[in-house]
Amino acid sequence: MRFDVVTLFPEMVLKAALFGVTGRAIEQGLVDLAVWNPRDYTLDKHRTVDDRPYGGGPGMLMKYQPLHDAVQEAKTQRQSGVTKVVCLSPQGVPITQALLAKMTNVSQLILVAGRYEGIDERFIEADCDEEWSLGDFVISGGELAALVVIDAITRLLPGVLGDQESAQQDSYSHGLLDYPHYTRPEVIAGLAVPAVLLSGNHAEIQRWRFKQALGRTWQRRPDLLQEASLTPERRALIIEFMKF
Repeated sequence: MRFDVVTLFPEMVLKAALFGVTGRAIEQGLVDLAVWNPRDYTLDKHRTVDDRPYGGGPGMLMKYQPLHDAVQEAKTQRQSGVTKVVCLSPQGVPITQALLAKMTNVSQLILVAGRYEGIDERFIEADCDEEWSLGDFVISGGELAALVVIDAITRLLPGVLGDQESAQQDSYSHGLLDYPHYTRPEVIAGLAVPAVLLSGNHAEIQRWRFKQALGRTWQRRPDLLQEASLTPERRALIIEFMKF
């Protein structure tokens, strides 16, 4: 899979992407990453990428033309398959695990990292397929959001993780939060590993983990359970979880 990021701070993206899962995937050739600076596509000697908003108001807006030309150049690098252009902004739809999982079928994902007060709406309408948001808060630019998206999608690609089940069992992969995890030593700070995890009974361990995932979701993100099918078995496990 190929990621292209349109950004005023290309080094910020390139350097951060070299670490961890994403860095290994790039090194192994499982994903490609390129950056495109809108300043390289400006037409004036000052390399101007922003201007004042019509109608007044605070801040500056990123201009249409440099962004448009950068995206068009990025599109020429696609070898085959589907390209999707996504603008990252607080006005976008919330990013979810399900949304990111769909992107693993895309050959090229072009992520536009906004800056300043925003972007000329005509670029979003004419050049972007979708608009995504990390959540109900504002950060200084889309570079961090782009890195989050790249990392989250990369770990879902075949061959990236040593154990593909790791991605399949992550929080949100099945509409629930993850269950709690424990490792050695068996007792630490007066707290012991739950006995069921030491029992060797794999059926009971799976049942316990599913109950914990349901219970945690009910406690911390009940909105997710409204979207899930609460079968009688799931309701019983939540009631059992609540008793302890």
